[in-house]
Amino acid sequence: MELTPEELAKLANRLRRAQGQIGGVLRMIEEGRDCQDIVTQLAAVRRAVDRVGFSIIATGLKQCVNEAHDRGDAEVDTALMEKLFISLA
Repeated sequence: MELTPEELAKLANRLRRAQGQIGGVLRMIEEGRDCQDIVTQLAAVRRAVDRVGFSIIATGLKQCVNEAHDRGDAEVDTALMEKLFISLA
């Protein structure tokens, strides 16, 4: 799978934000912050990482469809993409 430079930059930025959020969660735990605040931040991190995963799967699926079309295949084998998608659910 190949990502365009724009797609790569967008995903990398989203992961960097998630990385920063994880650092924030660690600090919150070390400081003894409220459980609800910590869980809220963890949920935000999870959503950010999930979005990256879904974007990667969507890009991979588009590429599979395009490659099948280029080969003249009438059907696209989407079993792997479905499996990956479900693993993030």
